[in-house]
Amino acid sequence: MQVYTGKLPGEASEKNQGMRVVLQMSEGLQGHNITCDNFFTSYWLGDELQKRKLTMLGTIRKNKPELPSEILKMQGRPPHSSKFVFTEKATVVSYCPKKNKNVLVMSTMHTDASLSTREDKKPQMILDYNSTKGGVDNLDKVTATYSCQRKIARWPLVIFYNIVDVSANSAFVLWTEINQHWNVGKLYRRRLFLEELGKSLVTPEIQRRARPARSPAAAAIIENVRSASSDQCTMNPVDTGAKKRKRCQVCPSQ
Repeated sequence: MQVYTGKLPGEASEKNQGMRVVLQMSEGLQGHNITCDNFFTSYWLGDELQKRKLTMLGTIRKNKPELPSEILKMQGRPPHSSKFVFTEKATVVSYCPKKNKNVLVMSTMHTDASLSTREDKKPQMILDYNSTKGGVDNLDKVTATYSCQRKIARWPLVIFYNIVDVSANSAFVLWTEINQHWNVGKLYRRRLFLEELGKSLVTPEIQRRARPARSPAAAAIIENVRSASSDQCTMNPVDTGAKKRKRCQVCPSQ
């Protein structure tokens, strides 16, 4: 993660920011392909990544100076047609999904003009891009399903909540990869993992807590945790005989 807080007062805008971010975030990797969106993709980024034994695949903006003018022309092009441009290091395709519209994709991992056998005749480059572009979106989706985030105006806390969510998801991925038979077949394995993770993080803090709890129910939970052994610790609520709390003391339940 890199937090962008804007340019410093009096400083000029940063050039090639997307290239700098990708190179820093991919530092230490080898033998992988990096899929980018059009903010990051450029010919010079692909060249630098190849020096690190990495390939690049991504959509590219039409105003990039390295693109030849021939590949940008749309006049007279039929739908589902493709134009390819090759260099020694990169391949660019201009695919026309419908009239007067084209999609530009650059790749350093593809070296031929292969097309799919589908009805729309999409180039293989675009199919590979579509199958690998969803990593960030998928991470946002799974972290939004079970999240510790709360509405707050302080941006450092927003970043902290995101770090916790992403770290918990990464821990789940590693755990299920190492323990592949853990709760296999259950569709809610991630929820079970997060529950166990939360208990394991909270239990040591409960055991060393010095101040007494405010409510009888919380005090009973603390006593239950402290009296149980570390490997059989439970966080289940304890029946204290207290009356169930209502949503509001003034308004009727309807």
